[in-house]
Amino acid sequence: MTRTRTLLAPSQGLDWPSLQRSLDDSGYAVVPSIMTADQCQALAGLYSDPTLFRTRVVMARHGFGSGEYQYFDYPLPPLINALRHALYPHLATIANGWSERLGDALRYPMALTSFLERCHQADQTRATPLLLQYQTGDYNCLHQDVYGEHLFPLQVAILLSVPGVDFQGGEFVVTEYSSSSQRAEVVPLQQGDAVIFAVRTRPVAGRRGQSKKVLMRHGVSRIQAGLRHTVGIIFHDAK
Repeated sequence: MTRTRTLLAPSQGLDWPSLQRSLDDSGYAVVPSIMTADQCQALAGLYSDPTLFRTRVVMARHGFGSGEYQYFDYPLPPLINALRHALYPHLATIANGWSERLGDALRYPMALTSFLERCHQADQTRATPLLLQYQTGDYNCLHQDVYGEHLFPLQVAILLSVPGVDFQGGEFVVTEYSSSSQRAEVVPLQQGDAVIFAVRTRPVAGRRGQSKKVLMRHGVSRIQAGLRHTVGIIFHDAK
């Protein structure tokens, strides 16, 4: 996908079959350069404007790690809102395929507005896209972003800073656990890259050919030096 295209239609031109294969095989997929450097810098600069956010969380106070993040309030910044709506239908197709493989009757509507209506009917009305800030020594414990009854099984994180220039360390990490195996992977990202990943569980092929659930978590390793910003796009709202 070209950098010009990201300004106009964030989800157009992506190789969705390849992204789905990566999600099916590994529980995550990387989208290179979904944002330009200018877009990344502009979004990172929003962190200092408290009027855009509903809540600020200092991770150490809650045992989440070290660092902090802020949840955007509605209305979301235009780029975040556009990405959230543009990516959702493609991810809903994958999510519905996962439900079918697991024998789950749950299906996700193809429009984000319809899914958010489902959330809001269950009193999940608070925006969940967030902006994270890590400084030297900070890290994010392995976790899952679950905020209520209704959960969309995929989410997106976009690195806004330049590895090796703005910060050192701070790798994005995913782990997978089942009764028979455990796995951890570091996912290399450059500025503007997005990683799509499973929120809580995903299907994998069992020994007898039937799909089973494995448990997924994600986090960020310790920042050795510098300042790292990331934007997270979560598709379900929170109570």
